[in-house]
Amino acid sequence: MDLSEITLRVKQFIDSRIQLDKTMPVLIGLSGGADSVALSDILVTLGYRCIACHCNFQLRGDEAERDMVFARDMAQTLNIPFRSVRFDTEMYASQKHISIEMACRELRYEWFEEQRKKIGAGAIAIAHHRDDSVETVLLNLIRGTGISGLTGIHPVNGYIVRPLLCLSRKDIESYLSLRGLPYITDRTNKEDIYVRNKIRLQVLPLLESINPSVYATIERTASNLYETEQLYRFAISSIIDEITEHKDNELHIEISRLFASPSPRTLLFEILRPFGFLPVQLDEILRMASAISGKYILSGTHILLKDRGFFIVKEKDVCKNDVVVISENVLKISYPVKLEFSRINRTSEYEIPKDACIAVFDADKVSFPLMIRCWKEGDRFIPFGMKGSRKLSDYFRDKKFTLYQKQKAYVLLSKNEIIWVIGERTSDKFRVDGKTTHILEIKCEK
Repeated sequence: MDLSEITLRVKQFIDSRIQLDKTMPVLIGLSGGADSVALSDILVTLGYRCIACHCNFQLRGDEAERDMVFARDMAQTLNIPFRSVRFDTEMYASQKHISIEMACRELRYEWFEEQRKKIGAGAIAIAHHRDDSVETVLLNLIRGTGISGLTGIHPVNGYIVRPLLCLSRKDIESYLSLRGLPYITDRTNKEDIYVRNKIRLQVLPLLESINPSVYATIERTASNLYETEQLYRFAISSIIDEITEHKDNELHIEISRLFASPSPRTLLFEILRPFGFLPVQLDEILRMASAISGKYILSGTHILLKDRGFFIVKEKDVCKNDVVVISENVLKISYPVKLEFSRINRTSEYEIPKDACIAVFDADKVSFPLMIRCWKEGDRFIPFGMKGSRKLSDYFRDKKFTLYQKQKAYVLLSKNEIIWVIGERTSDKFRVDGKTTHILEIKCEK
């Protein structure tokens, strides 16, 4: 292809797949490599108001500084504004316990989004091309993925746009050669220490020896799967709506209807994917369907509990281990639970509230300071209306508490004795009776 053909192909791709607004600025991730230089030049040629943004991750010493200077000079050659930033990538990766590669990605896109908001740009243009998309398909296939992972890199993802997905790496190199534009090469692109580089340098050349059109073939397959995925999403969302229900920040999955669906495992994968559960956990979760209530499994952020005929998914929300001391003059606290304290002189008009979130005690039986803490195994109290003490664990079992409810259970103590399972039941030992003249009333916000 000649210059005009390449530029026209990108223009047609933008018009049909991206619809980039020329009235608004466009941020461009300009690393100084061949792809980003070509992207910048093509968008400027097409009349877009471009602003170059460069990230220095400070991972390659003098080379990183060289890249930043080159990117700045290239922006000046193209007569577009230039912005840059330096990151302490190694420290960021260490603090967040993630790989250097992931740290670069997070830092890059967070900064790009900050700049987009400051400038009021309509989009952030990234220089991914067709070959990157093909490598992504193979990378996801090797690691294991659902159908979406086989659809490649998409032209639009929020404010991120990728106008060069219609070009191959060879097309880009040809364009730069015809335009006489310089670019820099990151030496790490030739090192096979990264899985993506191994795919690019070893796997794809081998596949090309089997099928010279392998890039086009994989790209076409990914495109077909993208269309298939749209139908798949439409069908599966209707099934998910039928078998799930949201209740009080919990997702309830009806087990019998899950197993009556055409593919319970696939359906469960799609339901649980947003909550961080992994494909390798699916078989264990499906086995839990026939287990007793109370069995559970964790993701990084959520917990899935088997509770009778349902799987219940909820964000991890465990009782904090702090012990909070409450002095006698306190009227209100907000941590670890919200409580309001009132002292009332008892009169004949006073009626004891019939609300589990309002506890009343004979104030003369209560000794300050009070304490709040999580319940723990071995805790006992005398439930209101009973004479003997009970284990809290037995009380929770009889009340059919879910694991979530037990995880969030706090108790209020006076002289290390439980006077209230907060939001549930008070102790009979501290009850208001015929001799009570002063009442301590405590309201909680559940």
